[in-house]
Amino acid sequence: SMEQKINEKPTAEQKALDLFSEMMISKIESLRSKDGWKKPWFTEGALQWPKNLNGREYNGMNAFLLLLHCEKEGYRIPRFCTFDRIQQFNRTGSKDKEAKPRVSVLKGEHSFPVMLTTFTVVDKETKERIKWEDYKLLSQEQREKYNVYPKLQTYHVFNVAQTNLKEVRPELWEKLEQEYSMPKVDRSEAFEPVDRMITDNRWICPIKPMYGDSAYYSISKNEIVVPEKGQFKDGESFYSNLFHKMGHSTGAENQLDRLKPTTFGSAEYAREELVAELTAALTAQRYGMSKHLKDDTAAYLKAWLDSLKESPQYIKTVLLDVKKASSMLTQRIDQIALEIEEEKKAEQTENIGNEEKETENKNAGQVYYASVAYLQTSDDTAELDKLKEKGDYEGLLTLAKEYYDGNGMDEEQTYRKPYQNRGDDLLIEDKDFAVVYNGSVGGTY
Repeated sequence: SMEQKINEKPTAEQKALDLFSEMMISKIESLRSKDGWKKPWFTEGALQWPKNLNGREYNGMNAFLLLLHCEKEGYRIPRFCTFDRIQQFNRTGSKDKEAKPRVSVLKGEHSFPVMLTTFTVVDKETKERIKWEDYKLLSQEQREKYNVYPKLQTYHVFNVAQTNLKEVRPELWEKLEQEYSMPKVDRSEAFEPVDRMITDNRWICPIKPMYGDSAYYSISKNEIVVPEKGQFKDGESFYSNLFHKMGHSTGAENQLDRLKPTTFGSAEYAREELVAELTAALTAQRYGMSKHLKDDTAAYLKAWLDSLKESPQYIKTVLLDVKKASSMLTQRIDQIALEIEEEKKAEQTENIGNEEKETENKNAGQVYYASVAYLQTSDDTAELDKLKEKGDYEGLLTLAKEYYDGNGMDEEQTYRKPYQNRGDDLLIEDKDFAVVYNGSVGGTY
């Protein structure tokens, strides 16, 4: 029932929302301080989008809070894991291998809440439950027979720095360190995926850069107008301001249907500003940029603080909207980035063909990578997964070599680099073999 008994202990969700509200309040208060408006939403522009230990990205709601958390605690590697995931390291598969030292959470460390939506699917007639995965495979017609109940579940995670991974799995730690020590990308000039999105009209509404000082999303015309890139002090300011307008445009009637006609300066108006602002900050961060408050946004800071202090439900509904909006932005930008990458690869392959004839004699020492085995089904990958999850890369390499049939290289499948697709990750190599993993498509080796 909905009535809350006064003496009830707060639920995990209530505790989490109180914490999230406090974090947002202190962030906004720091932006309100004397020089605060010069600060970006996230001080460390180089922090990447948070992922779990298996390399899966958190949704926008959790990503935003985990970034704030990393910033506050000084975590440089935005990778998190549940207590259960940490225990997986300690379940040894084979008896004969000597047990590695146990992975554990360091004494006195506190977890941080993340929220995931889980769905309960119930047959309207028989009241039988089916799995969400199975429900997603049904046709529209079949889905009519079921009720779907979403529920926010609260999980608790630890940053990798709160564990002893560095001491007991040094090779895994080394890999994480390398992955997150990339130099910051320079977006001062061009960010090609968004430039292409504008020129090829691939956003959900037209984006029109025009010389002048207009910057707005028009609900009635369903279009975005922004000043030209050259008018901004750098590309970063242009893109992050554009992300703010794109954030607004996701609220259109035929999209997320968030925008209601409201009066300028009202509470609804201020809330929509917060959704757009956080969506822009998160999206900018994903692509190695920082989002600063616009001068006119500063006017909303007080309204945001009032609403946050009033009810913990405010942060929940705002962040759920940010999650949906930022996912619309990042999915489309990622898609174009992927196309650009593939075009460049095709070009390189062409060029390599021409260069090769000239340089064949010159560089006998050049290393090439040829794909000799591609494993995707869970039967094939289960054993490899076990080794990967324990951080036993040597064992992984030894097992992987068993899949090589001894035949020569296929020139079609020969490359300069070990990774070919977005998300490819070189786990380990020796002088003859390399193991590459990609977590995005159900896990391929």
